[in-house]
Amino acid sequence: MWSQLRPTTRQLVERALQSTQSPVHGRNAPYDARADLELSKLLQALDEDVLETRVLSAKQQADKLRSVADTCAAVLLEKTQSAEVFVQLIERAQLQHDYKRVDALADALASRFAPSEICELARSQNVVVRALAQEALTQVPTTVLVGMLHDPVDSEVAREALQRQARDYGSEHARQIVGALEQIDLDAEEM
Repeated sequence: MWSQLRPTTRQLVERALQSTQSPVHGRNAPYDARADLELSKLLQALDEDVLETRVLSAKQQADKLRSVADTCAAVLLEKTQSAEVFVQLIERAQLQHDYKRVDALADALASRFAPSEICELARSQNVVVRALAQEALTQVPTTVLVGMLHDPVDSEVAREALQRQARDYGSEHARQIVGALEQIDLDAEEM
């Protein structure tokens, strides 16, 4: 798998492996969706290899693989803007009972992902991913959620987020929008 990575993706992992303080310091580097995909596949392969070597009781090799996999996950945590990779990282953190990483991923979700990506995550089969996305959507400005009401894919999720803003956070603007939407629904039913 390593040989299939582009040189720029390999360099991301190598720099992170060489770092002695924090595994990743590359926030100023531009986002690279191809690196996301490559690192995601590498992480999946590494995690599978860790399980296999654990079964074969090759502890040193398993520890090395786990270290590289953890570094790969840290790079993805720092960089990803992909809903699919986010789900992969959450599921990995859940399996490892790494709730600190789940919190870090939740923080990244609100600050780094586009509202449409968060809506996609709010429809996830994973309960934790869905809950984190729904909470992140309540932090999206009401005007952005209103704009999403015209999107046939995201409108229901945006509407639920508006209802939560009104109900749970007391947003007057969201309450007015929800009231208007309910009135439109009533008028449509009467026709």
